[in-house]
Amino acid sequence: MNASQTLLQRKYARVIACFAQKSGLSRYEALDFFYRSELCPLIHEGSPICMSDDYLAGELLDEYNSAKSESVRHPDDGQAPEKKTAGSPKEPVF
Repeated sequence: MNASQTLLQRKYARVIACFAQKSGLSRYEALDFFYRSELCPLIHEGSPICMSDDYLAGELLDEYNSAKSESVRHPDDGQAPEKKTAGSPKEPVF
């Protein structure tokens, strides 16, 4: 399916606005996540362009929540706990 660039850009804008509203992100943050998502190339190819904006925003929200939960570190992730010593400030990391 060959969708015109104008139609694609308008679809992107609507999906991003809906995703921002559902996720509580700013439109800038939603835009950034959208362009890094797995959904963006699919829409660009035209595969799900006939799906509703709300449905695509929901799919994007699922991907966002999945990515967010994977990035959270758990205490038992195999990394050694950081040693804290009283009175000695931590050195800044540059």
